[in-house]
Amino acid sequence: MRRALRFVPLVLLVSVAAELAVFVVLGRSIGFGAATLLVFAASLLGLVLLRREGIRAWQGFREAARAGRPPGREVTEGLVGLLGALLLATPGLVSALVGLALLVPPVRRLARVGMQRSAERRMSSMAAGDLFGPRRVRVYRAGPQQPGSTPQQPAPAAAEPLGRPVVGTTGQPGADSGAAIEGEIVEPR
Repeated sequence: MRRALRFVPLVLLVSVAAELAVFVVLGRSIGFGAATLLVFAASLLGLVLLRREGIRAWQGFREAARAGRPPGREVTEGLVGLLGALLLATPGLVSALVGLALLVPPVRRLARVGMQRSAERRMSSMAAGDLFGPRRVRVYRAGPQQPGSTPQQPAPAAAEPLGRPVVGTTGQPGADSGAAIEGEIVEPR
């Protein structure tokens, strides 16, 4: 996290320079008065949307809590909407375009999924399960492995879902055979 924070001044400097460059280019093409009006209109629209997105995020959170569902999806959806509205409210045309893009449903969905995955990586699996709901895991039995060989991915068609107890080399159910168990995480719908 600290490594990312040292780039914040550089990112701010580059974004301010980009905003000024776009404003000057647009001002020369349509006039500085019209460009200034466009920046003010985008900021006003962002302020209106900021209020609407905040209310929508709060209602989504309350509805999920009332229904007993994990609120993570609604929280990340609301945060993406608030970020888009905040960028739109920030004076500048580049930030307004990025904010407007974050409010478009397909882009918003992609940003939400990215934000959710980032949050899941940074928190414990228990906290992620509480926030985003339990994860289902499919486990496949791998074929017998030779010592020193690399495990191979079983083909999904040939893979055998574990429904029976694992039998180890001793013939006892649940005994550790030393074989790797392959698996994949399936996101709940």
